[in-house]
Amino acid sequence: MTPDATAHIDVAASPQRVFDLVSDLRGLSGVAEEYSGGRWLGAGGPRVGARFRGVNRRGWRVWPTTSTVTDCSVERFAFEVKSFGLAVSRWQYDIEPTATGCRVTESTWDRRPAWYKPVTVLATGVKDRAVTNQANIEATLARLKHAVEA
Repeated sequence: MTPDATAHIDVAASPQRVFDLVSDLRGLSGVAEEYSGGRWLGAGGPRVGARFRGVNRRGWRVWPTTSTVTDCSVERFAFEVKSFGLAVSRWQYDIEPTATGCRVTESTWDRRPAWYKPVTVLATGVKDRAVTNQANIEATLARLKHAVEA
């Protein structure tokens, strides 16, 4: 299935360095546009099946999510996001080696049921999630590049 928003960037850093950043809750919050932090639930640390509680921010709006890691390798880090028990999105970071480092592709899929979308507009202030996520991904990847190349 085609993502609702996606972009890529080439970075002069190893795939391992990028994976270490995107799979670290604190590291990811330092580069992500809306995700502002989280904590592992149960046995901590990134691994398939691990869950984390995330906090997202947009202006004065703050909303929690619970995510489950579905892919956890140096090639791909991905997680499914739920809000109040409902599937709302999937986020994925694909990391491909290049001659000078790697290419990072960030993608997201909107999984919200149609009836839930108006509720999330009120909670997040975002009317067009695909357009906003596209801009968020581009901003996140630019910050990620700066972080891993520093």
